[in-house]
Amino acid sequence: MKLTVLGAGAWGTALALVLHRNGRRPIALWGHSAEHLDDVRRAARNERYLPGIELSRDWSYEPNLARAVEGAEVVVMAVPSKALREVATGLGGYSGILLSVTKGIEHDTGLTMCGVLRECAPRARIAALSGPSLALEVAKRIPTAVVAASQDAAVAQTAQALFHSPTFRVYTSADTKGVEMGGALKNVVAIAAGVCDGLRFGDNTKASLLTRGIVEIRRLGVQCGAQPETFAGLSGLGDLTVTCFSKLSRNRGLGERLGRGEKLADILAGSVTVAEGYPTARSAWQLARRHNVSTPILDEVYSLLYEGKDVAMALQDLVGRESKAED
Repeated sequence: MKLTVLGAGAWGTALALVLHRNGRRPIALWGHSAEHLDDVRRAARNERYLPGIELSRDWSYEPNLARAVEGAEVVVMAVPSKALREVATGLGGYSGILLSVTKGIEHDTGLTMCGVLRECAPRARIAALSGPSLALEVAKRIPTAVVAASQDAAVAQTAQALFHSPTFRVYTSADTKGVEMGGALKNVVAIAAGVCDGLRFGDNTKASLLTRGIVEIRRLGVQCGAQPETFAGLSGLGDLTVTCFSKLSRNRGLGERLGRGEKLADILAGSVTVAEGYPTARSAWQLARRHNVSTPILDEVYSLLYEGKDVAMALQDLVGRESKAED
């Protein structure tokens, strides 16, 4: 079974490594930069995105998308959300399994990544893989658990069989929308958690933020068609927890730098990797208004990122709201 991973960043490389360690062959890795792929091939390392991790020398590296997916029974989509539609447009005739591991919501359409894939590759069988899965920890075989979701149970089970190992447990779900919404929206809350770190707040603050954050995620997700119980699982509470607390979290790190007073433009300009919470904040703000859902934490993050709101003012507006019953 040929397996192709589209996206030669940290997450795509780590997942290719999981597949390789599970004895899956052959594996092809596609990236938009032929120069970067050649560097990875020669060094058997992806030092730019996944430093210090030895890779297999029997992978193939292919900068041509058509050749990369030719003959592949499973294609893993690990490209940034802003590039996913562009890449997926080249998969219009693909009829195998497309597994999205990208966490985002398209701004113009409000579609999750699987929704975009369904539009661009209507013949493909679609699934999503999500959960608490920091790429470097996965590459180091530090144990975690994730969930493979598809409306087609056989597709979810295929993804489970391919990736499951003692250090990378894979559960299945039929709630693709819930799994994707949890994975995307938690990145926005993680930016808020990082702001708390930048302001040197304590554990009480962050615990409260996570608890109310998952309420907003569930509230918006359910209005978009998700099942409420999904958000108590790996792709909801599990992924939210690690992204809000880990020093490896790009979204938490972005928020921490904002909390310390750094300018957003400077942070983004100096970043090699993508903090998906930045584009997702805009999508979440738009979705919340489309569905008339109250999301005060998500709204304040949007205001910080897109309206230039002062951190102190955003904090005051968030904590200064009227008291209410817990929901």
